[in-house]
Amino acid sequence: MSGHSKWHNIQGRKGAQDKKRGKIFQKISRDLYQAAKAGGAEVDGNPQLRLVIDKAHAANMPKDNIQRALDKATGVGGANYEEITYEGYGPAGTAVMVSCLTDNKNRTAAAIRSAFTHHGGSLGSNGSVSYMFDRKGYIVILRDGLDVDEDDMLMDALDAGADDMKASDEKFEIFVTPSDLNAVRDELQKKYTLDTAEVTMFPQTVTEVPSDKASQYTGLIDELDENDDVQDVYEAAKLPEDAE
Repeated sequence: MSGHSKWHNIQGRKGAQDKKRGKIFQKISRDLYQAAKAGGAEVDGNPQLRLVIDKAHAANMPKDNIQRALDKATGVGGANYEEITYEGYGPAGTAVMVSCLTDNKNRTAAAIRSAFTHHGGSLGSNGSVSYMFDRKGYIVILRDGLDVDEDDMLMDALDAGADDMKASDEKFEIFVTPSDLNAVRDELQKKYTLDTAEVTMFPQTVTEVPSDKASQYTGLIDELDENDDVQDVYEAAKLPEDAE
């Protein structure tokens, strides 16, 4: 199964600590919004929201940032936020999907189109690249301090309703049918502390970006990542080792 390339690529090329922290906060804000939108902003009745808020506190995310994400989900202040996904091609023809949360579709569309154009890519139509990705529920349990072997974790995951699992030295990655994510998450939370529980996109195949296009490609992804309306960037691409 293809790796979760978005975060591997970001972590490989972001050198500045403040940028890394900003992207972590941005991702947590997205998760807060989605959790509150799906299950309400009351923590006691929304276990997914509790999971994300705990992660926000562990990352030292400011309370104001947390509250802004919850306000977006509940419509406080009168703003109406919409979730929009754009599809396009990087400068090497690699598939890129951009998930956005915006209160101004015209502003966001113009900015996303401009980012692709500036860096030798092109914005595509709906469906132009989404067929190259699989939508999956994704749960991560960190192995640090966890006394469980791979076979036992696999059995627990399958018993909870998961489809598959991949183990590394750092974590267990559990893959779930999206509609089953909440049920599997709730079952695993009875026994384990979850680091991630979300529905995300995985590329079916990953194309290596040629060395002469790598700087253009990273420029595109960085510009997209730095846009406040962008919640996630999904890449069917792998950077050459000398670019990471």
